[in-house]
Amino acid sequence: MGKSATKKAKKSIYGVHPGVLMTQKWIAELKTKTGRSLDEWMKFIRKDGPPTEPARRDWLKQQHGLGTNSAWWLAERSVGKGEELGDADAYLQAAKKYVEDMFSGKKEHLRPIYGALLKLGSSMGEDVKACPCQTIVPLYRNHVFAQIKPTTQTRIDLGLALGDTKKTSRRLIDTGGFAKKDRITHRFEITSLNDIDGEVKRWLKTAYDRDA
Repeated sequence: MGKSATKKAKKSIYGVHPGVLMTQKWIAELKTKTGRSLDEWMKFIRKDGPPTEPARRDWLKQQHGLGTNSAWWLAERSVGKGEELGDADAYLQAAKKYVEDMFSGKKEHLRPIYGALLKLGSSMGEDVKACPCQTIVPLYRNHVFAQIKPTTQTRIDLGLALGDTKKTSRRLIDTGGFAKKDRITHRFEITSLNDIDGEVKRWLKTAYDRDA
């Protein structure tokens, strides 16, 4: 990560998503693995490829032997999407907008609840970082241990990574995530600031501690 990205990361309340570092590594290795750098792929796709993103994905896979993930990302990038996925500064700017969009319109009134959950999650330890995506805000320690999601116009779900934990409170809903091998296995339904009580804090701390 460059110096400017580091400075911005310190100023931002959000952290750089781990996917950004993975994408940067992928970009650095692209020439070796595929014979073309990112810039070379962009020039090639825009000059010789089909006109649409879906057609470019299929073309890259079928005609050039790229894997699904590489084909998707290059096709997206060729039409101006996903630049924030490979740049820390761009991601941090996008992260702020993701949250603004999530809590706009009829979900705007949920913003104070989101703020309280974000503050609570961050208080679990200095190693916590919140890395917004377009529909959720995951909280990371070593892995995702919780996520904040405005599921409906009246409710935020606080998802927790609790593995195969079975003895939980009545309020803590099993998502079926463990059986599906998802990180998030349980959730609290939060509809007001009063719902963020000692029970929520206790189980959030449990999820944080499990990811030590």
